[in-house]
Amino acid sequence: MQEISKFAIHPDTRHKQMRAVIQRVLNASVTIEGKTKSAINRGLLILLGVEASDDDGDITWLVRKICGLRIFDDKHGVMNLSVEDIGGDVLIVSQFTLMASYKKGNRPSYIRAAAHEISIPLYKQFCASMETALGKPVGTGEFGADMKVNLVNDGPVTICMDTKNKE
Repeated sequence: MQEISKFAIHPDTRHKQMRAVIQRVLNASVTIEGKTKSAINRGLLILLGVEASDDDGDITWLVRKICGLRIFDDKHGVMNLSVEDIGGDVLIVSQFTLMASYKKGNRPSYIRAAAHEISIPLYKQFCASMETALGKPVGTGEFGADMKVNLVNDGPVTICMDTKNKE
């Protein structure tokens, strides 16, 4: 992970976006060096990518949108409930590869991914904001570690969301 730290703020900030892949899960866990760091039951696994130009506004929007996302079944089998509604768990894993650019060649570039000094505080702030919004602790990975993520995707339901494209 040393290679990531050489990336400074990219001069082209037009691509400003915090990106999340949200998966509805029956359970999920993160293992580092054979030891479970975090594990959750029914809820959301969130893979989070941070760009150098991301800020508090991106965190606020993304947390609010994810918490209100109605992707859990109600008693009629209709996706009408949020993770808050069901009292579900959340596991947040940092993933700089979500910021990959694959425009040229076959080797992705990660130049848009924020350097550690930017992304670690934003990742921690995102996790803290999610805990505040849910009113309970969230599971986390370990920034920069070689993590093994295990999950049972429920549905499957997987949604990609970024703060640049607010659909």
